[in-house]
Amino acid sequence: MTQTLDPAVRAGIGSPRERVDAWLEAFEAALVARDVSAAVDLFAVDGFWRDLVSFTWNIKTVEGRDGVANMLRERLDDTDPSGFRATEEPTEADGVVSAWIAFETATGRGEGHLRLRDEDGRDLAWTLLTTLQELTGHEEGKGSRRPMGAQHGADPNRVTWSEQREIEERELGYTTQPYVVIVGGGQGGIALGARMRQLGVPTLVLDKHDRPGDQWRGRYKSLCLHDPVWYDHLPYMPFPDNWPVFAPKDKIGDWLEMYTRVMEVPYWSKTTCTSASYDEKLGTWTVEVVRDGEPVTLRPKQLVLATGMSGKANVPAFPGAEKFRGDQHHSSAHPGPDAYAGKKAVVIGANNSAHDICGALWEHGADVTMVQRSSTHIVKSDSLMDLGLGDLYSERALADGMTTHKADLTFASLPYRIMHEFQIPIYEKIRVRDADFYDRLEAVGFQHDFGDDGSGLFMKYLRRGSGYYIDVGAAELVANGDIALAHGNVRELTENSVILEDGTELDADVVVYATGYGSMNGWAADLMGQEIADKVGKCWGLGSETTKDPGPWEGEQRNMWKPTQQEALWFHGGNLHQSRHYSLYLALQLKARYEGIPTPVYGLQEVHHLS
Repeated sequence: MTQTLDPAVRAGIGSPRERVDAWLEAFEAALVARDVSAAVDLFAVDGFWRDLVSFTWNIKTVEGRDGVANMLRERLDDTDPSGFRATEEPTEADGVVSAWIAFETATGRGEGHLRLRDEDGRDLAWTLLTTLQELTGHEEGKGSRRPMGAQHGADPNRVTWSEQREIEERELGYTTQPYVVIVGGGQGGIALGARMRQLGVPTLVLDKHDRPGDQWRGRYKSLCLHDPVWYDHLPYMPFPDNWPVFAPKDKIGDWLEMYTRVMEVPYWSKTTCTSASYDEKLGTWTVEVVRDGEPVTLRPKQLVLATGMSGKANVPAFPGAEKFRGDQHHSSAHPGPDAYAGKKAVVIGANNSAHDICGALWEHGADVTMVQRSSTHIVKSDSLMDLGLGDLYSERALADGMTTHKADLTFASLPYRIMHEFQIPIYEKIRVRDADFYDRLEAVGFQHDFGDDGSGLFMKYLRRGSGYYIDVGAAELVANGDIALAHGNVRELTENSVILEDGTELDADVVVYATGYGSMNGWAADLMGQEIADKVGKCWGLGSETTKDPGPWEGEQRNMWKPTQQEALWFHGGNLHQSRHYSLYLALQLKARYEGIPTPVYGLQEVHHLS
């Protein structure tokens, strides 16, 4: 069969549309015939296939022809794919033909992206993205399927919308058990809760704060989003056109509270989860919570930890800390700068939170010293918005027809194995554009880097979730000398100072530990015990063998938005972009299980690191 397909995929024959159509026709013919060898032969030797749920019931990237072959042998019959087609005019640039595609499977409808390149005179797939967008027969009630909202006609037994909501709020979690419990009611838990609501899956979102959005309101008062508005929309309800580019924390808090109410997310505030255990025989969790002082036992089938991309705060135990007479706290508990005007502040750390807190303290008249313990990547906000995000998430991108949905899929279409190759040229341009800024930073002794391989911010974020700062002003203060800079690890604290390992003594009235966070499975350890935390292993990172991202290569973010080694335990987190995008795929996995649709998982992640 391979021989007969060769003429259809010869490189350079026809327009980009004809070349894509020919490849898709040959690919579908091979899949329908269950001819794995013929399908594999349509991929470049170093090609990639990234699948978000549609074929694998997982978030999985397979690499090379052997990887494609193995996945198809296991999943092709059950998936039964068909209807591959281009959904808009393909394009060609730099010898690569790119196309948006759609297809169907036995269980749902999918979308994806294809890149073809010439290899030995044939158009072969360099990257293929396939994503499940909806389950057939279980579609969301939107567009032409939106609910009526009103029951016309006369009905003496009418139950109004508000009455139905009151019944649900009274019963869910008490007389009716949720199928899914989401622990954590920040943007991640709320976004996933909205997805589950639209899919008709009984779900409860639990959060310890008094109101949705308090996770943001309680942070230091100068906090704003560093990512621009186009990157940060939530599902279903994008921010309005007049929303600020960088939203202040309290504005985000108000939006989340409004969103929770308007999207009818079942949300228990003032609720602390104290323990969770899983009954393997019954396939049910027992989740003990305290809701506004009242103990409640929940028995969901699925449990999601949506506590952000980070785990518990890393609070160092420096010798002498108990002697220190001033204030000391982790950055997550920083109350803001107001109480420290005229005081000497020492901030341990040199990444995002450290810079934000140092900048706010300086603005309020504190004498601030930043203690840098390791190299940090800095990128100016304007340069990141223009060169790093501008083609996908900006007014310019919107004007060019790049919707948020397409931008998310474009970003998802780049396999993590080669993503750094696309990022390095961007940061080379930034390095040149802001050369004077970097020279001034380094002149005051700031230790700066662009990542182990020069790939900058996004790869540091994906690989380790730390080691960077998007400069919105504080790095300029460091470069100008307004914020003092010290280097090295802390040896000890005295009653009124911080002493570094080289003997440098820094007078201090307040010490802020901007020392980061542990892995998300630390929350699992607290709720379920260390055995389960170790069973699922470390969350986040790619296994790139770069700094703080130990190998082996994982291919995807560890444990995020996909099945884990602990049955019915899921992790959901990340920034607003990831909460929006990946909440769909997690929601579809949960919905399929709720409806009893078989979900054989291909390539369940192995555990190589415990935390």
